[in-house]
Amino acid sequence: MEIERILVITAHPDDVDFGAGGTIRGWTQAGIAVSYCICTNGDAGGSDPDVPRSEIPKIRQAEQRAAGAALGVTDIHFLGYQDGDLQVSQDLRRDISRVIRQVRPQRVLMQSPERNWDRIYASHPDHLAAGEAAIFAVYPDARNPFAHPTLLSEEGLAAWSVEEVWVMGSPVVNHYEDVTEMLPHKLAALQAHESQTGHMEDLEGRIRMWMSATAIDAGFGSEALAESFRVVNTA
Repeated sequence: MEIERILVITAHPDDVDFGAGGTIRGWTQAGIAVSYCICTNGDAGGSDPDVPRSEIPKIRQAEQRAAGAALGVTDIHFLGYQDGDLQVSQDLRRDISRVIRQVRPQRVLMQSPERNWDRIYASHPDHLAAGEAAIFAVYPDARNPFAHPTLLSEEGLAAWSVEEVWVMGSPVVNHYEDVTEMLPHKLAALQAHESQTGHMEDLEGRIRMWMSATAIDAGFGSEALAESFRVVNTA
């Protein structure tokens, strides 16, 4: 299968950069067009109590645009749902389906709708909801011309079938990407999220530790760095 377009669907700004920043940069360097769909406005994030909550969504959108640029991604769709209260609603399914039909990706990268007890930080309630809504949008919504009918009748967005899904943070992993050479790009993307990572001590050391452990699980060796996924055929 030839991959020309990939859509990433996540709950929050920064989720993709922590989970798959190295992989994203590998794709864009290979000439693949990558788009992001960010479900929430990120207003529950940030670490500085002196920054008004009303300013956080604007800050986090700007940070995600800068992080995307560091990885070669400029097409970013913000859905604007409230951070911390994401629900698997028909509205969310429709809004994700809209972006799928606009982008027309062969592959979707999404978060896991299954809780991972070994990596509990990957299983924020918003992550689980974003993952569940994303897979519902992949199948059956976006490919069904009769689902969310106004997408076709009023917006002219024809049905689109996604052929493959990659899942971040899944309790079941069947694919690893060696992203050793992409570490500087991943770090640049994470550092762009100043409101989220600026207070972290030794961010690089933390990222290296996580990715080194993943590389060992993959059999790549202790000097390598890797990201892990569950790949699912949805054709």
